[in-house]
Amino acid sequence: MRNRIFGVLAIAILAGGGLAYGTYNFLQASPVKSIDAPTQPVVVAAADLQLGTALKKEDLRTIAFPAGQAPEGSFSQTEELVGRGLIVPIVKNEPVLGAKLASKEAGAGLPPVIPEGMRAVSVRVNEVVGVAGYVLPGNRVDVVATASPTEARSDTTSKVVLANVQVLTAGTRIEQNQEDNKPVQVTVVTLLVTPEQAERLALASTEGKIQLALRNPLDTGAPTTPGVRTAGLLGGKPAEAPRQVARSTGPRRAQEPQTAIAPAPVSVPSVEIIRGDKRSTEVIK
Repeated sequence: MRNRIFGVLAIAILAGGGLAYGTYNFLQASPVKSIDAPTQPVVVAAADLQLGTALKKEDLRTIAFPAGQAPEGSFSQTEELVGRGLIVPIVKNEPVLGAKLASKEAGAGLPPVIPEGMRAVSVRVNEVVGVAGYVLPGNRVDVVATASPTEARSDTTSKVVLANVQVLTAGTRIEQNQEDNKPVQVTVVTLLVTPEQAERLALASTEGKIQLALRNPLDTGAPTTPGVRTAGLLGGKPAEAPRQVARSTGPRRAQEPQTAIAPAPVSVPSVEIIRGDKRSTEVIK
């Protein structure tokens, strides 16, 4: 009985192996039919391209996309893009779209990066003002101004004059592509502001001192602060103005006579003496 089972198992293994081998040979011998689908050329980036880059021919290459599947706004010839500037960074093999390019007249660099209605204003910074070099392109900051509306030092006030402002450049850098987020010491930071904010920033930097406060990129609030003066910083209160006595503008009344009040008599020690039916008081000296 056992030999019969082993015999059937061996025949099944041999039959299965032979069938599999025959099927494999049949598939290898069958001709492969290729289907030629229509394609169209699309221009993509040949390498990672940074913000403000002026495109050159070696920065671009053409690949085949299925016909009708090319991204909207793409280009088919590299000659159409040479010389135009990027307003957003592009990674390798990413299609170059018209929405990511500045106009032909705008050129390259920082100017085409500035949105319509906005302005780029540069301010001088040092290691302290620039948050120890951690203010980089793409960060958002608050601008704190310290100035005095009068010549008195007691009126010196610090206040947040601009909130949630984007940093365009740090020095001459317009990209935040640094290793390990190491700080970069710069002397000039360029901020993206509205025309009204540009006026406030220019006045704050010329009439007083400014300080940049680095923000969390997820914090988009802009709270209104009252500012702080020197007296409030040290915990004191400003001196109160002397009170003025109100003067009557009506006719003066005749001064009423005042009655003199006699001083109370001073008590002295005394002793009462009783002699029969007579009483007398003697003062003790």
